Amino acid sequence: MDDDNLFHVDPANSVWNLSPRLEEIRQATEMKVIVDLCVVPMGVGVSVSKYVTECQNVLNEAGLEHQLHAYGTNIEGDWDNVFAAIKRCHERVHGMGALRITTSIKVGTRTDREQTMQEKIDSVTEREV
Repeated sequence: MDDDNLFHVDPANSVWNLSPRLEEIRQATEMKVIVDLCVVPMGVGVSVSKYVTECQNVLNEAGLEHQLHAYGTNIEGDWDNVFAAIKRCHERVHGMGALRITTSIKVGTRTDREQTMQEKIDSVTEREV
């Protein structure tokens, strides 16, 4: 098989598949990520709960797994989908009248295996005494 071909036929079932090179690119572009996000609208007063609620709505609409916590939200999913949702959070919060937003983002990825937020939590709580 020539590596320059984009597709090849699997002889076992006569199905067209991506070439090994394209499959590698596809997997690289579907990187899973866990993000800790804290969006803070500035100049809107002391309470920001309505803005946090709007970002939670964005994450729900995007179908992303997420967990709200006291100082932000953990989000997991495909890199592009998560960061597209973060952009939409900014757009919505600006649309609500916030002229400035400061955002803190922590990002975690791994290449050895997929790991969910819950699996990370469970790996700690299982060791607690």
